[in-house]
Amino acid sequence: TASSAGSATRSPAASPCGCGAARAVAQAALTGGEAALAAFRLEVGRAVRPMLAASAPDVATALDRTGPAALEWKLDGIRMQVHREGGEVAVFTRGLDDITARVPEVVEAALALPLRSAVLDGEAIALGPDGRPRPFQETAARTASRRDPDRLRAEVPLDAYFFDLLHRDGEDLVDRPGRERWAALAEAVPDGLRVARTETGDRDRALAFFRETLALGHEGVLVKDPAAPYAAGRRGAGWIKVKPRHTLDLVVLAAEWGSGRRHGFLSNLHLGARAVGEPGLGPWVMLGKTFKGLTDETLAWQTAELLARETGRDAWTVRVRPELVVEIAFDGVQRSPRYPAGLALRFARVVRYRPDKDAAEADTVATVREIAAAEGL
Repeated sequence: TASSAGSATRSPAASPCGCGAARAVAQAALTGGEAALAAFRLEVGRAVRPMLAASAPDVATALDRTGPAALEWKLDGIRMQVHREGGEVAVFTRGLDDITARVPEVVEAALALPLRSAVLDGEAIALGPDGRPRPFQETAARTASRRDPDRLRAEVPLDAYFFDLLHRDGEDLVDRPGRERWAALAEAVPDGLRVARTETGDRDRALAFFRETLALGHEGVLVKDPAAPYAAGRRGAGWIKVKPRHTLDLVVLAAEWGSGRRHGFLSNLHLGARAVGEPGLGPWVMLGKTFKGLTDETLAWQTAELLARETGRDAWTVRVRPELVVEIAFDGVQRSPRYPAGLALRFARVVRYRPDKDAAEADTVATVREIAAAEGL
């Protein structure tokens, strides 16, 4: 990693206890019971799974679930968890990959904070000269590249924005209500490094903030319950994302061979959602197919990736392990007897693949049913 002075440093040392591993937690539960489990705590330098957001079709629905809430910009960047211990910093992705050496701007931002130790949750994003977000692919490519970070920094500079503080100067905050964590964040992190936030229970004010956020080029808002603790690795009711169009993160279950100019490529994708709480339908439920929104580059990439995950095929279709997450935009939901959940997506098209997400983070059939209910189905 790099310090603000540009010299090489080590990441904050992870504890050798293996406390972040399921095996260690299970062993502690079996041998020491609740007392042993209580000894586990957040460790600076050991990344934890980020808290995730559920979805809602609009701001009003989200507020119905949370009551008065904090609304924040939803940035279309790369989720990052930043650990600082003294003059050492480590930056992790949502998948817990260490990308510290690739994001010197984030390291410098963390070192400039008036803190001895901290664990921060936030986003890294590439912005244009006008302050509007550059295409997500540019941010993703920048944070994924192992090339000369100084050169990449000049070409695609990153901005760091933080929205949560999980640890501050020896004190863990993960179990504190959101309002307490955000107050601590405001004390430690200047405005220019914090995601914009407003708190309200008024639908009109919330909608105005949503529209203002979209006008700035951001992809939507997060509606957060101020009383909710930080639920690491869980998609609970405490955080809810709202976007201006319907989008879902789905998993590719299979793909059909293309024809014409797409001959030789896997094209028509079979899209599945997680069947949580759907007895007899799990673990995946197909919601439809799409071949729309695919560039030639994406066709070639997905064909290689899907064939590497093949589990079987017939003359037209290749079945695959449900691992690739793809963001799908669609115009609505319709009833359909063809699919097990009785629902299908209307005019589905590919927005992008999400290599930063794994299948366990895909959206659920319950979310689709909620969208359908909001549309009067």
